[in-house]
Amino acid sequence: MNPIDTFNLDFRALSTFLAVLDEGSVSRAAVRLGVTQSAVSHTLERLRQALGDPLFVKSGRGIVPTRYALQAGPHIRQILDDLQSLSSGPPFSPATAEFTFTIAANDYQRDLLLPGLVRTLRQEAPGISLQVIPSGIPRADLLRKDVCDLVISPHAPEATDIMQRGLMADRMVVFYDPDYRKPPADLPEYLKADHIALLFATGEKPTVETAMDTRGLVRRNVVTVSNFSGLPEFLRGTDMLATAPEGMSKHLLRDFAWVPLPFDFKPFTLLMLWHRRNQNDPAHKWLRNQVNAVAATLNGLKS
Repeated sequence: MNPIDTFNLDFRALSTFLAVLDEGSVSRAAVRLGVTQSAVSHTLERLRQALGDPLFVKSGRGIVPTRYALQAGPHIRQILDDLQSLSSGPPFSPATAEFTFTIAANDYQRDLLLPGLVRTLRQEAPGISLQVIPSGIPRADLLRKDVCDLVISPHAPEATDIMQRGLMADRMVVFYDPDYRKPPADLPEYLKADHIALLFATGEKPTVETAMDTRGLVRRNVVTVSNFSGLPEFLRGTDMLATAPEGMSKHLLRDFAWVPLPFDFKPFTLLMLWHRRNQNDPAHKWLRNQVNAVAATLNGLKS
C-alpha cells in the first residue's frame, strides 16, 4: 500500500469527507458545506489519492461508501473533534456570552423543563437565546449534523458518539375527566373506551403504542394529535381516555384525574443527550448543568 500523503489531509478535506459520508450525496454535502459540487468532487479526488481508496462508488443513481470509508469515518470524526477542541477560545462567562442554544424536545419535555431553564438564562446569561425544536423519537443525526445542541427525550439513539445523562424518572398513566366518567376498572374496560392518541409530527408512534401493538392489544383511537398539548381540550368534557406521562399532571393535564395503566409498562427516564464533540465545551457544559438543576428541583417536588 502507498504511504498516506498527509499534505492532502487538511481539516477542510476531512470535513468534506464526513459531509459526504453523512449525507450519502455529493450534491447534499455541497449544500451543507456551502460550496459547489465540483469543489466537493475535487476534494474527494484528492482524498482518494492520499488514502489509496475509492472511498465512494456509484450505486444506481447514488453513491455508497466503501468498507474503508465506513471504517475510517469514526476515526476521522474523532480527529476533527480533537482539532476543534484546540481552538475552544477564552473561558466561558455566562453573564457576557451571546449565542443561541438549540434544544430538541417534544412538548412534554419542553413544558416541564425549559421554562425553568429560561428563567435561569434571563437571570444569569441574558445574552443566550433558547430555540426549541421538536425531537420526535430522536435520531443521532440531530446532534451529529448540528441540527440542535442538546436533545431531551426518553429515547437515546444507539450510537457511541452520543453522550447521555439521566434527568428524572416518570411513567405513563391514564388521564380522564372525572366529571364525565369513572376511571377504567381493568384492561378490557380500558381497551373498550374511546381514546385520544398521539402520533408525533415526525411520524413516530409513542413507545406505549408500539408496546400495545407487540402484545396484540387494540384500542379505539377516535382522535389523534401530533403533540401532548392537544390532549386537554379534546379530553375536557368527554368520556375519552388519554395515555400520557404522570408528570403532566403537574401542568398541562393538572385539571384531570389519572390512574395507572392497566397493563405492565416500565417507567422511563428523561435523558439529556449531546454529541461527544461538545462534552468538554465550557458553554455547553454550563447549559447542561442548568438543565440538570431544573430537573433536580422537579424531582424534589415529586418526592
